[in-house]
Amino acid sequence: MNDVSHKLADALEQLRLLQDSDVVAIQSKQLSRLHRERLLKHGFIREVLRGWYIATMPDEKPGDSTSWYTSFWDFCAAYLTVRFGAQWCLSPEQSISLHIGDKTLPQQLLVRTPKGNNKPTSFLHGTSLFDVRLNLPEAESIVKLEGLNVYSLPAALVHSSASQYTNTPIHMRTALSMVTDASDLLAVLLNGGHSVIAGRLVGAFRNIGRELIANNILKGMRAADLKVQETDPFSEKIDISFGRRAVSPSENRIRLMWAQMRESVIKHFPASDVRAVNIKKYMAEVEDKYVTDAYHSLSIEGYRVTPELIELVRSGSWQADESEEHKQHLDAMAAKGYWDAFQEVKKAVLAVLDGGNSGEVLEQSYSDWYLALFGPGVAAGIIKQADLAGYRSGPVYIRQSMYKPPDRGAVRDMMPAFFDLLAEEENAAVRVVLGHFIFVYIHPYFDGNGRIGRFIMNLMMASGGYPWTVVPVERRNEYMQALEAASVHQNIVPFAEFLASLLPD
Repeated sequence: MNDVSHKLADALEQLRLLQDSDVVAIQSKQLSRLHRERLLKHGFIREVLRGWYIATMPDEKPGDSTSWYTSFWDFCAAYLTVRFGAQWCLSPEQSISLHIGDKTLPQQLLVRTPKGNNKPTSFLHGTSLFDVRLNLPEAESIVKLEGLNVYSLPAALVHSSASQYTNTPIHMRTALSMVTDASDLLAVLLNGGHSVIAGRLVGAFRNIGRELIANNILKGMRAADLKVQETDPFSEKIDISFGRRAVSPSENRIRLMWAQMRESVIKHFPASDVRAVNIKKYMAEVEDKYVTDAYHSLSIEGYRVTPELIELVRSGSWQADESEEHKQHLDAMAAKGYWDAFQEVKKAVLAVLDGGNSGEVLEQSYSDWYLALFGPGVAAGIIKQADLAGYRSGPVYIRQSMYKPPDRGAVRDMMPAFFDLLAEEENAAVRVVLGHFIFVYIHPYFDGNGRIGRFIMNLMMASGGYPWTVVPVERRNEYMQALEAASVHQNIVPFAEFLASLLPD
């Protein structure tokens, strides 16, 4: 080992010790100047703001936001604690998002603290923090979630602005659905004499079908001689109601998204052709599109495959060549897995064309697609067999996205709800658009979610008589931006319009 490599190894050892101690926000004083300069030079750390760093991968390209997005929440928790001690908490609105399990990155994180200077602090990739100089709520109204000081759920609901109900109705309805009793809300309302807010909450609970909670808030406020004017803060009602039983907020969020987004999909995606489909002709057309579909779907995921390789795999003539370069070997494994998965998807398409419920067919078959997709990697020893055992066991991040998929526990709540919604949905256009989007929103696997999402889209296309549809790699950026708009801003229109543009005139 030469002298430069030896010094870099020493610096990396110091970085490893920090990471082993779960340090995400690295202060300059935690590394010597020489170690810090070497790590910066070789791309192993990056400066977020003066004196603060995060670990990065040296192969990241300029402008790559992945390391920052994956570090954001842990960085903010550490930075705020160093700067303000315990005297800070996130805004009520941001607290609501975290309570319902949505850790999508905000463009600007609002923080309440008596030590604030009412100025923004710029972070990486256009994100920032704004510390507002305000007194903190009562101690019992602050809780800690994964290192972050947030309003308790009752306090966050009480202190959220009226505009939040129209700006983020899915978030607010999901948060309201988590409340099973009026008592904790009443404690906050009565302590502050919040009669106007009480009227807003009464209307909000009535909007989601929680009449008992609404009535108990009214009774509690009136017992304290406080007059309450009931108002519904939501701009519309939706065809979904929540019973008394506590249900996972993640499951409720999926159902609310579906209910809110479906009307937009119907407006922006062509109605399905109700004429009978010639099954033999339809399946022949699916087969004809295989090479094009495989090339584009794999290319979207960053694999370098050629139509010739795909044809070789389809013919059964391809054999693993251990002398191949590692990346080429991975590309070939991906192509073989795609071919195997395509065979399973065709069985599902045929079952749907024969009259099967598309949601039920999907639930029965999609795990076979996943196993087929990665089976060649297991056979080659590239992937561990245990990695194919069900849903992901840890967090996952989407490259360059501000959206953070739900944690492993939420995945297990969301997937059954997803299948139920598909099975119950009568509109084929909604099944196509939301079938694809909601699956990748849940992101149940460590890898393969995009490919399976496009398979789901095409299974749902078959259920409505639409043709098998290819998402071209040339439009990848537009495709990913449309998914980002739906994931981060709950705006499904760009994605519905994008998929509609792929259909033949």
